[in-house]
Amino acid sequence: MELTPAQLRRLRPAVAALHRWYAEHRRDLPWRRTRDPYAIWISEVMLQQTQVATALPYYTRWIEAFPDVAALAAADPDEVLRRWEGLGYYRRARNLLRAAHEVLARHNGVIPSTAEAFRALPGAGPYTTSAVLSIAFDVDLPLVDGNVRRVLARLIALDLDPRRTPGARAVEQLAAALLPAGTAAVHNQAVMELGALVCTPRRPVCPACPLRRVCRAHAGGDPERYPLRAPRKAVPHRQLDVALVFDRAGALLLDRRPYQGFLGGLWELPKIERGEQAADGPAGAALRRALEERFGLRVRPRRGAALPPVDHAYSHFRVSLHPLVFDVRGRASRAAEAGPSTATSWRWIDPTDLPGAVAMPGADRKVLAALRRAAGAGRRPARVVQ
Repeated sequence: MELTPAQLRRLRPAVAALHRWYAEHRRDLPWRRTRDPYAIWISEVMLQQTQVATALPYYTRWIEAFPDVAALAAADPDEVLRRWEGLGYYRRARNLLRAAHEVLARHNGVIPSTAEAFRALPGAGPYTTSAVLSIAFDVDLPLVDGNVRRVLARLIALDLDPRRTPGARAVEQLAAALLPAGTAAVHNQAVMELGALVCTPRRPVCPACPLRRVCRAHAGGDPERYPLRAPRKAVPHRQLDVALVFDRAGALLLDRRPYQGFLGGLWELPKIERGEQAADGPAGAALRRALEERFGLRVRPRRGAALPPVDHAYSHFRVSLHPLVFDVRGRASRAAEAGPSTATSWRWIDPTDLPGAVAMPGADRKVLAALRRAAGAGRRPARVVQ
């Protein structure tokens, strides 16, 4: 968005006031106590799609476990996923590990300070690149996250959805025009902090805002009207049958999701898309067939095998999980016997080792909680999952 010289002269005093406001009101967060690009990088990746209060304990534990890029590069992938469990968007953790390897291999262990080099790292999109370079190195790169998008859309009463291309372009251009040279670290964090603390989605605290005198949304009397939003599409709802399979020793069967893709690398309970009829036939016939084909196991449903459905919401779809409890009767083929011993794609685990032993999706944790509740109510799973 092209601002005229007169508009810039009008906005610059407000930008200076914003910086003063930030110096006085900013939150004391651990990643703000350092200019270490690694620590800032980890915080920015964790904060994507995640509230600060949620990210804080994860950040602390991550830095304790992997204090620098060399420690992260040396980490076991399963341990990395376990440290990330609960934050969601697990591709972020896998990309951080891949990027750490590249920093060691291509940059002698030094995180690059140029946009071109940093942008080439796995998972380092435009936002992450701008965030790390501007905050850690004061590179003059504008930064646009959800908070910044809201602040700037209100500042000019943007009549476009800033998440769609025309509106997004307008916000990015405005962010660049308002960035004073040499102040990127302070400026970008100040705008984000203003959106987090004052220019909130609901009930913004306009009297406390250092930009209120130049804010068109405030002048119009209805700041919550902005940013404009296009109508949301309906969220898909999937139905899945889930198998809780116990062997004779009471160990639980877990399946590893492919590394490439949604929830990649996490350990989960075996599951299939639910058929048109409940569990696709009596006592989960389709699920039993799937267990035989995938793992070479013959199983029988336990009496009262069905547990109550478990609902879970992801960012782009909802799911209802329908758990069934099975006991192993034997093996359907000798070829499958190598599976558990290699533990590369599926494994048996003592339920008492959960939850800390492996990284699992939150939805599967809910199923295990349903199993515990059933055991507490006097129903009969083989062992109580701790």
